[in-house]
Amino acid sequence: MSVQAAAIVPTLPGRYYCDPAIYQLENERIFGRLWTCVGLAVALPQPGDYLTTELAGEPVLVVRGQDGELRAFLNVCRHRGARLCTEPCGRLETRVIQCPYHAWSYALDGRLIGAPNMRDAAGFSPAAFGLVPVPLACWEGMIWVNLQSDPPPVESQLVPRVVERLGDRETFERYRIGELRIGASVTYDIAANWKIVVENFMECYHCAVVHPELSQLVPSFRAGYAYQQGIGATFAEGVETLTLTGKRTRPLLPGLRPEDDRKYYGLVLLPNVFVNLHPDYVLIHRLEPLGPGRTRVVCDWLFAPDVVESPGFDPSDAVEFWDLVNRQDWAMCERCQQSMHSRAYVEGGIFAPIEAHIRRFNDWVLAQLGESR
Repeated sequence: MSVQAAAIVPTLPGRYYCDPAIYQLENERIFGRLWTCVGLAVALPQPGDYLTTELAGEPVLVVRGQDGELRAFLNVCRHRGARLCTEPCGRLETRVIQCPYHAWSYALDGRLIGAPNMRDAAGFSPAAFGLVPVPLACWEGMIWVNLQSDPPPVESQLVPRVVERLGDRETFERYRIGELRIGASVTYDIAANWKIVVENFMECYHCAVVHPELSQLVPSFRAGYAYQQGIGATFAEGVETLTLTGKRTRPLLPGLRPEDDRKYYGLVLLPNVFVNLHPDYVLIHRLEPLGPGRTRVVCDWLFAPDVVESPGFDPSDAVEFWDLVNRQDWAMCERCQQSMHSRAYVEGGIFAPIEAHIRRFNDWVLAQLGESR
């Protein structure tokens, strides 16, 4: 019996990776409408701790309140529009958000509590000039915000992705990501479109060539299989986790089962998070699109609290391994980005059968943009 050859599957045309108009449309219809991860809740443990970001052109401020709750606001003073906080993260020691221009002041819950020289302004109501709120949800330790005024529950966006990838929700929940602590963070600035970075993560067709160290630890990666598998990738004989030596110096994460040992699970939570589950740590990649050809990626390595607090804690074995893999990936992403405007790629390219699943991501992007294949 003859085996039918797999159909040729096309990639997106090159313009989808370099056209400013398409990038703007993605901002409006993807990052301006969907829940997007902006950080980790554990990074803001105390009242007054904050982070800032920009989402679909809007400046966003996330701050932990006096009541311990996280809230998000547009990072804009209601007086004359000055940016309130300009650092990527920090702590408001006074527990007040004060504009540096005219000292309008806001409580951590967004209420306007100070407006110099406005006492005698006829018709002025402080209640009408609080910070503009942005919907926020914490899910599995990740902070998600949505620029829509009344978005659907965050779970409706994320849980189906987990189930599609792993077959159930319970496998993901066993890692208890929301209870872990940050052991290390590294930020990368990549000269490539955010979709190229996503597509690279979703396939291992390149692994044997680009990642010899990773391929040695995970045989299925060397064979080109990664995101196609619903089950976790099993390590090579004698390999215990993904480190430079393949050895593990930490116990299994609390809550894991014996079948989770010596396995790696990787999944994409669209639009901007990669989750890497290891027996002894979790790595989160968070993407921040900065332009048609530029993406910032923030990586956080998470460990059990008692491991982070133990004397001599050293995450370098995990960090150095993934930093190597990351930089190998970014170099290839940048090579692809350099050709997206070329006449040779006007119609795009093709996916090999082993990477044809990436087309589902491409079609998801087109669907968000209101287009079709």
